Amino acid sequence: MSRSASRTVLGFVSDSVYPWNTGGKEKRHHELLTRLTRRGYDVRVYTMKWWDGPSVVVREGITYVAISPRLPLYSGTRRSVRQALVFAVCCLSLLWRRFDVLEVDSIPFLPLLPARVVATVRRVPMVTTWHEFWGRDYWVRYLGLPGHLAAWVERTAIRLPHRIIAASDGTAERLHLAGEEGAVDVHVIPNGIDRTASVEPRSARRDGTELISVGRLLENKKIDLAVEATHLSRTAGSPLTLRVIGEGPEEPALRRLVDDLGAHEAVTFSPFLEEHDDVLQAISDADLLVFPSVREGFGMVALEAMSVGTPVVTSDHPDNFARHLVEPGVNGELYSGTAESLSDAIGRALERRDELGTQALATAARFDWEALADSAALAYRF
Repeated sequence: MSRSASRTVLGFVSDSVYPWNTGGKEKRHHELLTRLTRRGYDVRVYTMKWWDGPSVVVREGITYVAISPRLPLYSGTRRSVRQALVFAVCCLSLLWRRFDVLEVDSIPFLPLLPARVVATVRRVPMVTTWHEFWGRDYWVRYLGLPGHLAAWVERTAIRLPHRIIAASDGTAERLHLAGEEGAVDVHVIPNGIDRTASVEPRSARRDGTELISVGRLLENKKIDLAVEATHLSRTAGSPLTLRVIGEGPEEPALRRLVDDLGAHEAVTFSPFLEEHDDVLQAISDADLLVFPSVREGFGMVALEAMSVGTPVVTSDHPDNFARHLVEPGVNGELYSGTAESLSDAIGRALERRDELGTQALATAARFDWEALADSAALAYRF
């Protein structure tokens, strides 16, 4: 079932899309989908109604179609089961839509089930991008006893698409281990960087040293350790400040932590910035990106920091695949899970900041969205 790109209608299903959501996976999809439109694809994104006005809007050549009302993605600090169920049911409306290939976001898993029904009835291939594979142990830590059921759903879900695009070699390896021998067709397409971004060179240093953390404020991001490490470093005499850019369910707890530490002069919070170039500029102006996350399918913000010459300090946790981007002492540093270890890693990185920054640029140069879009186009051919 091979088609030329000029005739291919790509249906893309996700409940969370850029620019209404600005996380790493949303930015990844946006970068690839906009480039696929320039390669002749007719890209139609089926999502919740994030915008005001008509149910269909066109942005940057992509047609966005609301198939579900907008519901909160999170209930407290966790993804909402109700929202996932509603969106999954609404995916059945795709039975009356036309597309040649159907891609379905793997987060959350529930929409994969009706999407496979749609793909089977419509006789089209179904592709899924898998950002990270949790496995039973992590699910049980996250949910307790219900985690066993969630792990079973995850293992079942990887058998639903005809092809999986993994965001990293680590995720691909875990998918192969979880699936039956030869049953999972996996293509690895990592994240990339936008070489057309308009970012000024890092300005002259002010008094003190600025750290920055960027991303959705979730428990696994461990921004609390960044706050504690900044406080420890200041207590030891280092004039560090930390700017946190992001929003999410952990924000109230993080603000309470700042209150408890009396760290108001050291730590500031900013909501997500509307323009992505402004985010990159903020990262470029900082001395280090502190990215303490213990679970990442790739680590988009780490790569973007390297692309503007800002070294990265991240976790050596086995579930954090951003660690594969960082070579300790060469383009950044790793820490081992405590605020004390993070503070030490920050200190090591600052001692050789400019040298690490030069090597970070060299690392980022290996990741280019244009080449990755070519790989994505190949993955959609059957």
